[in-house]
Amino acid sequence: MTNYEFMRWATFSIMPTHLVTVRNDIKRLVKSNRKGESKMSILDVGGRKSPYTINLPADITLLDVPQESGTREELNLGFTKDILTSIQKKRSNIKDVVIQDMTKSTVKDASYDAVVCIEVIEHVEEDNVFVKNISKAIDKGGWAYFTTPNGDFIKNEGPGKNPDHVRHYSKLELQTLLEKYFDSVDVHYAVKTGKYRVQGLKSFSLINPVETLKSIFSNIINRFQSKNVSNSPIKTAHLIGIGYN
Repeated sequence: MTNYEFMRWATFSIMPTHLVTVRNDIKRLVKSNRKGESKMSILDVGGRKSPYTINLPADITLLDVPQESGTREELNLGFTKDILTSIQKKRSNIKDVVIQDMTKSTVKDASYDAVVCIEVIEHVEEDNVFVKNISKAIDKGGWAYFTTPNGDFIKNEGPGKNPDHVRHYSKLELQTLLEKYFDSVDVHYAVKTGKYRVQGLKSFSLINPVETLKSIFSNIINRFQSKNVSNSPIKTAHLIGIGYN
């Protein structure tokens, strides 16, 4: 375990609810791996600086587009050589790194046990091709785990519009899309939104310990608020979709 991985492990319980929820879900899915004792191979799509697969007992391949000038650069999206070097020093479970667009995938069919795709699909114009290629990359009996903003409640419009988001899916829209390419699908809501979630998303800083403590406290409160919200379209921030091959 690297120092970075230890720090992530030590602070996991005080992190934002979305991170904790996703990590716990993925750990549960990995634990139920049909291969038993052998390590799973997981493709982390859009996993440039992903904290979601850190310390997982699996071989992780990170896939992301190359960073380009413009919006991607401003929002720190995509891979650069500096980001790649940093990731490889920090992470001990990275087996490979692939720099490409999943809509133009050259990944071999059935080459991974699972795919993780966290807060990525809302950025993709050709979402049908994107999901189709993800499903093809997964071996029989595997799964794909997606999260995206909850379009039933959070609309990407008006002055607060995110310029890099193509769309926000409703639950029905995401379910319909995933059902085209997976044998079975589970789509549900996650993470209660409101002042505690917003405060908890603020960065921790030793320079401002009061704000940091407020963020930690908010994350703990939001964790309790977010229990049993899987069927709540209103005042929830995310959709989680799991497709099974």
